[in-house]
Amino acid sequence: MSLAAPPGSRGIDQILAEARQKLVRLDPEPAHLAARRGAVLVDTRPVGQREATGTIPGALIIDRNVLEWRLDPRSDARLPVADSYDIHYILFCQQGYASSLAAATLQDIGLHRATDLAGGFVAWRAAGLPVLKPAGPHRGDRHLVSAHPVAHVAPREDP
Repeated sequence: MSLAAPPGSRGIDQILAEARQKLVRLDPEPAHLAARRGAVLVDTRPVGQREATGTIPGALIIDRNVLEWRLDPRSDARLPVADSYDIHYILFCQQGYASSLAAATLQDIGLHRATDLAGGFVAWRAAGLPVLKPAGPHRGDRHLVSAHPVAHVAPREDP
């Protein structure tokens, strides 16, 4: 097995750096302020991470594997909220790596205001911002207790 990279390939560090060049990444406090002003926070983490650590109140939960289909205004599988290319989406994952790649992909489909939360959910929680803590046995997002609704979008078999 060769460790030599194929010609023309790019490593994940380079891909991540290129993705982040497209973004105006937000630290937790500015992301919180943007959400209070109407930006849409999008939690792309797997259910296991949300169950273990909680989520952000009011965050739209969309599994990463269907994100583009749910937010592309051209998609037949889009969510009702995805009716404009001018929506300010702030994606977050656990630590802010996968969300950078996802936000750059959303920009590629025309969602020019898409960005991500620098440091992810971990940074948000460390900043002392509101968090919905997981409640009891793992039974999905319906068991997150909050005065704020958490929308969950289950993945479809095929986008």
